[in-house]
Amino acid sequence: MKQLTLAMAVDQCAGFGAQRKLRRREAFLDEMNRLVPWAKLCVVVEPYYPKRGNGRPPIAIERMLRIHFVQHWFNLADLACEEVLYDSLSLSRFVGIDLGSETVPDARTLLKFRHLLEEHKLGERIFAEVGSGVARARLKSGTIVDAIGAPSLTKNREKSRDPEMHQTRKGQQWCVSRTERKLGMLY
Repeated sequence: MKQLTLAMAVDQCAGFGAQRKLRRREAFLDEMNRLVPWAKLCVVVEPYYPKRGNGRPPIAIERMLRIHFVQHWFNLADLACEEVLYDSLSLSRFVGIDLGSETVPDARTLLKFRHLLEEHKLGERIFAEVGSGVARARLKSGTIVDAIGAPSLTKNREKSRDPEMHQTRKGQQWCVSRTERKLGMLY
């Protein structure tokens, strides 16, 4: 059995865990874990990924992909990503690293993986696959509203009232909002 780190033990404590609020980052990571087709992405990268040989064994493809996505989602450079994976329990758990028994891939390994994706133009294929899957799963119908501060509703070129404009008062300030159109949008 693997030994738990102090942070993991506190997190798993029944009294503390039952009262703990799910943070936005954790909710986002849980949803991305559910929506992203990790197995399909591994199949895309696998033909180009280094094979096990005489040297150090390569890190699992899915783990490297998860780290790559964390870098993009949270706008992290290689070194910053390495550090945040040590600091953030939710991110290290999402990536699948048990900090009690494993180390985080170093910044150079992350750089080499990114260069591998760039060299074989895999980044575009990966993000297109993920983007279409996430969009299909999260597509909702909604209304886009463009709110702007304006003194009145007759500020268009013809000096007449725009039928799509609506005026609202918030405190002492009047605001104008325009309903654009119904369309599918991500929430």
